[in-house]
Amino acid sequence: MVVLEAIILSGSKSVIGDEVVEELNGKLRGQMVLAGDDIYDEVRTVWNAMIDRKPAIIVRCAGPSDVINSVNFARDNDLLLAGRGGGHSFAGNAVCDGGFVIDLSPMQGVLVDPVKQTARAEPGVIWINFDIETQAFGLETTGGTNSDIGIAGLTLGGGHSWLGGKYGLTVDNLLSVDIVTADGQMPTASPTENSDLFWAVRGGGGNFGVVTSFEYQLHPVGTLLAGMLLHPFANAKEVMTEYREFMRD
Repeated sequence: MVVLEAIILSGSKSVIGDEVVEELNGKLRGQMVLAGDDIYDEVRTVWNAMIDRKPAIIVRCAGPSDVINSVNFARDNDLLLAGRGGGHSFAGNAVCDGGFVIDLSPMQGVLVDPVKQTARAEPGVIWINFDIETQAFGLETTGGTNSDIGIAGLTLGGGHSWLGGKYGLTVDNLLSVDIVTADGQMPTASPTENSDLFWAVRGGGGNFGVVTSFEYQLHPVGTLLAGMLLHPFANAKEVMTEYREFMRD
């Protein structure tokens, strides 16, 4: 019988039988990835190449049911758990050595309501893809300053942005979340529903559950063009004076 060694919450190793792993695999719509699989090194890698961690199990979730089954499995087996959204993860929190990684990157849906000026997005979305969908309607929200930042990590961490001076942090524009909690339930949290949980996730990081969808308030900003403008140093006084007057108005 094949056995799998994994790290539990105490930091010690535990052996998980093959039949237990296969039982989980049979419940998934997405893909389970183990060490030795062809894509293992690809899916355990995050943007910060200094992070080189090797989880025992990675589940690439296709939808909320995969997240619920993964959370239940990790809880029942007392496993060290990490959640990966867009995979930017500068600090490396999206992957753990010897533990269980819930990989949300396959969940890429974005649905824009141009009448209500809202958008609902899944946790694997990165900001450039979110922006492409909202900009089709001339709408935007406070998003990442780099195009490859995941919406999940930025939102749950607070979220600074180029639009922050006018519209606040990303969490200031968060209307609701669907979140899988440690008991395997998936409540909706908003200012009027499970408001204490909504308060906690708005800047509390990924510590209160695994978010399966984010609902954002959008704002009419037109089509955005961003880039670098370079001026000769000899024109510095003229440029900075004009910039000051422009920003004042």
